[in-house]
Amino acid sequence: MSDNAKLPTHRVYTLIPRKGDNGEEDKFWLNIGSAFAHSDGKGFNLVLDALPLDNKLVLRELKEPEPEPPKKSSSRK
Repeated sequence: MSDNAKLPTHRVYTLIPRKGDNGEEDKFWLNIGSAFAHSDGKGFNLVLDALPLDNKLVLRELKEPEPEPPKKSSSRK
């Protein structure tokens, strides 16, 4: 497995209705997780940080690679 295979390929969103500045209803795209493509290209693993209230998920391809998360230090002060 290459290092790129460990990075998410898509973001997972849910759309939340909100009133826009003009008073009309608009949709806010709330990022609720990441999707990782299977190595065979036929599926995804989804890692969700929250669940949508309306049971709908939107997957969008990442435009840029994700930055590496900060490494946790094992030393205590």
